[in-house]
Amino acid sequence: MPELPEVEVTRLSFADRIAGATILGLQMGKPLRWPLGCDPVQLVGQTVLRVRRRGKYLLLDTTGGLLLIHLGMSGSLGFATNLPAPGKHDHFDMRTTAGCLRLHDPRRFGAVVYAPAEDDTGARKLLGRLGVEPLGPDFDAVAFHAALQVRQTAIKQVLLAGEIVVGVGNIYASEALFMAGIRPTVRAAKISKPRAARLHAAIREVLAQAVAKGGSTLKDFSNAQGESGYFQLEARVYDRAGLPCTVCSAPIRSMRQGQRSTFFCVNCQKP
Repeated sequence: MPELPEVEVTRLSFADRIAGATILGLQMGKPLRWPLGCDPVQLVGQTVLRVRRRGKYLLLDTTGGLLLIHLGMSGSLGFATNLPAPGKHDHFDMRTTAGCLRLHDPRRFGAVVYAPAEDDTGARKLLGRLGVEPLGPDFDAVAFHAALQVRQTAIKQVLLAGEIVVGVGNIYASEALFMAGIRPTVRAAKISKPRAARLHAAIREVLAQAVAKGGSTLKDFSNAQGESGYFQLEARVYDRAGLPCTVCSAPIRSMRQGQRSTFFCVNCQKP
């Protein structure tokens, strides 16, 4: 599943090129996770003002509202002036004066939703419960620790829930917990203030590194220019079960948490 770094990398790969473009038409393929929410003709003639990100959602602000795009489990965006005819798994094309924005999504868990404004009921339903942005100024270490103190579930599950801090998905939660020396199974409420500060810093560092490396390409992720990411080549615990820890040489262990694979070092990550 594309996580926050992959979504941010996607945004950076086409945001400047589509800003200021006029929408010429929309072509919809098979139904996605949620309906568009308007007649596609309503968007024709609108101008794309900018592309933002909120968690794992891309927000395309237009002169008439905004489009919320989620990549789902297997989605990716392409943006070019010469895209081929839509294929079997291409379910959304938005033609503009700068090029065509296409959502390719084999599993169709992604979505493109139109809202007249960000405070509209539909937009609030998707964005309203998201936590603070981990790479933004509102992600405060003291507030982060305070929020952990009222959570009795495992810290990795708390991170994945996205209610305290948004966008720390499975890969990057495992990596940040390793960097902070915290076992993924520790109850969030047990984490001390110094350990929470280390985790806060680790989350920022891991996500920033991932964005710099173009995200992680485990199967078929690519940005809007078709480029793969390389962060997975530098992962220290994720998908390394049985391989030696890069710090202590003990074998990396794996387990299941909430139906997701978790990777950790029993020596370097303390309960």
